Amino acid sequence: MKLVLIIAGLYHLIFAAWANFWPCGCYDLFGLQRPEHPALWRVIGLISGALGLALLLSARDPIRNWLIILLGAIKSILAVAFVVPAIARDDLPVTASWILLINDIIWLPPYLYILWAAIRAHAGIPPSRGVPYTIAEASAVYRLSSGETLAKASGERPLVLVFLRHFGCTFTRQILRGLQDLEREARKNNASLVLVHMLQSGTEVDYLGHNSNILRIADPRCELYRAFGLGKGGFLELFGPQVWWRGAISVIKGCGVGHLAGDGLQMPGAFVFHEGKIRSSQPARSAADLPDLASLFQYPPQQP
Repeated sequence: MKLVLIIAGLYHLIFAAWANFWPCGCYDLFGLQRPEHPALWRVIGLISGALGLALLLSARDPIRNWLIILLGAIKSILAVAFVVPAIARDDLPVTASWILLINDIIWLPPYLYILWAAIRAHAGIPPSRGVPYTIAEASAVYRLSSGETLAKASGERPLVLVFLRHFGCTFTRQILRGLQDLEREARKNNASLVLVHMLQSGTEVDYLGHNSNILRIADPRCELYRAFGLGKGGFLELFGPQVWWRGAISVIKGCGVGHLAGDGLQMPGAFVFHEGKIRSSQPARSAADLPDLASLFQYPPQQP
């Protein structure tokens, strides 16, 4: 990342010098009509130079200086949004696309990659352990809102653990809207429904409302998520076409979208947990996946 930013910074400084000392050089190179007011092109060059200097400074710590990278990405996106329609309308010749490619498009992928890395670095509360809990360790440490440890509760009856995404996620809101259906399906299989969330214990009731009597486990550091094999989502898992499509349907149905309340990168899942063991699992393949309890309970009977 640092090398890319150094190269990008040097390029923008060189472009700034070229635009100011030879304001018509770029137009001549690509066969474009010379501008009537070269001073405007010089101003564009100065803006590019300022961005180049900022990129060089941000190269020392790209993740911490993500705001500078964001400005670079916005500049490139706006350039594409302006030049491409202008070329389509014949307001600019096709040869102008070479300037767009060299000056903006080729830098956009590394900008977005660095921004994605920054999001991953700053999302959620850092884990307190280098090595994840084992299932047995997590079961002994984590307690249900009723006060029982996960190990004790799972020894008395099967538990349906539904690991939620953050409470502002439209898919979490969709799950909360259908909690009564999930509870009925769990009871039909002689199991108890337990919600696992990422907020501090007690603060989740603001989102549960009249469903605050449902058993739940607070896991703000996502250590229980990790113990059950649920990690952070990748770009396509969180923002892929399927997620956008299902998200739009969820919003249309009235589930809406709220503020970020938890780790926005954390993936959800559902498990049948009994006698300290996972009997059935549904780790989400995308942020849009919802628990299907009817399928979740179709697992082989326990061996004596």
